[in-house]
Parts: sequence; C-alpha cells; structure tokens
Amino acid sequence: MFNAASLALGDILSPPFRGVLIKSLALTIGLLLALWLALEWLLTSWIATSWPWLDTAFDILAGIGLVVGLGFLAAPVAALFVGFFADDIAEAVEQAHYPADMPGRPLPIGRSLATALKFLALVLLVNAIALPLVLFLGFGFLIFLVANAYLLGREYFELVALRHYDEDTARSLRARHGGEIFGAGLMIALFLAIPIVNLLGPLFATAFMVHLEKRFAARDRSRAPSR
Repeated sequence: MFNAASLALGDILSPPFRGVLIKSLALTIGLLLALWLALEWLLTSWIATSWPWLDTAFDILAGIGLVVGLGFLAAPVAALFVGFFADDIAEAVEQAHYPADMPGRPLPIGRSLATALKFLALVLLVNAIALPLVLFLGFGFLIFLVANAYLLGREYFELVALRHYDEDTARSLRARHGGEIFGAGLMIALFLAIPIVNLLGPLFATAFMVHLEKRFAARDRSRAPSR
C-alpha cells in the first residue's frame, strides 16, 4: 500500500498529469472564489447595524468564517472537477506503469457526471454530520477521519474499478479488499486534511486507487485455481 501511495505521489507531479492538474486547480479556485464573493456580498448586504464598529467586527468574523468553511469545501469541490478528468488520470497511470495490461474503458460522460455529483453530495453530507462533532467533542476529529476514510476509499476505488468491471464485480472486489481500501482511504483523508495540499488530493487518490486495483487484480489472478 505504501509503495502504491509513493507511486501516486510521483505520478501527480509528472508531465502527463500537469494538464489535468492545471485545469482542475483553475476550476476549483475559480468556483471557490465565486462562492466566497457571493456569500460575502449576501452577508454584508443583509446584515447591517447602526453601529459601524459592530459592522466592521461582523465583516471580519464573517470573512474568517468563510475562509474556514471554504477550506473544508476545497477537497469536495476539487473532487467534483477531477471526476470529469478521472479517465485521463487513470489512463496516464496505466500507460506509464502497466502498458502490457488491457486498458480501461472510459466512463460515459453522463455516468462520469452522475458519479461526480453523487460523490460531492456524499462528501458534503458526511462532513456536515461530522464537523459539529469535530467542534464540540474531543474525539470528533477521529470520527471525522474514519467517516472520510470509509467514504473516500469506497468512492475512489469504485470510480477506478468501473473502468474495468461492471458494478457488481467492482463492488465484490471492493468487499474482498475492504480492509486495504479503508487503509488507503485513511491515507487519502489525511492528505486531504492538509490545507492547500488538499487541492491535489483527488489526483493523488485517483492515481493511488489505480495502483491498488492493479495489485488486487494481480493477487486475485495468482490465487485463482489453475486449470
């Protein structure tokens, strides 16, 4: 697993990834900036008092709150856009490291969009539930980490596996290797917990899961009874 993670880190900084990296970062930063400006305008427009000092204090606190909130949204938003480029990422990894293997089938555009939106909704839901626990309970961060590890491991692995298998086979493969996929999801969750660096998280996660899927497939072939 650690070898696969090391390979994935090298992959995201390699030339084949730079185009996807630039596009996903530009889209992510652009959307976050637009959200920040829109929310700040709404807050400052709707909430005003007759005391200038209070308005100034509120503007400062609102700005800090928006930065923190959008910081948590950075990874899910990046994941949304990377979902559109997942096939490009997976194909680049496969060509670089597994040229002799059968290449994966790109997901249809509609399926990629549905998967990306579903993933975004799940991440937002889990984080909306977990974040209050992080703020008000001493062990909240652990709950936050475990929830994200399960979700990220499952969704990123299935996103990659569906290039090679139907849905039932992909889920069966995930079930057989659930422990390792959860461990990989934990590593991804830790990666995504680092501000700024987490913008690279979806690329790292996709490349990481490609390497893991290849290892699982090779392991399963070696264990299959010979005829």
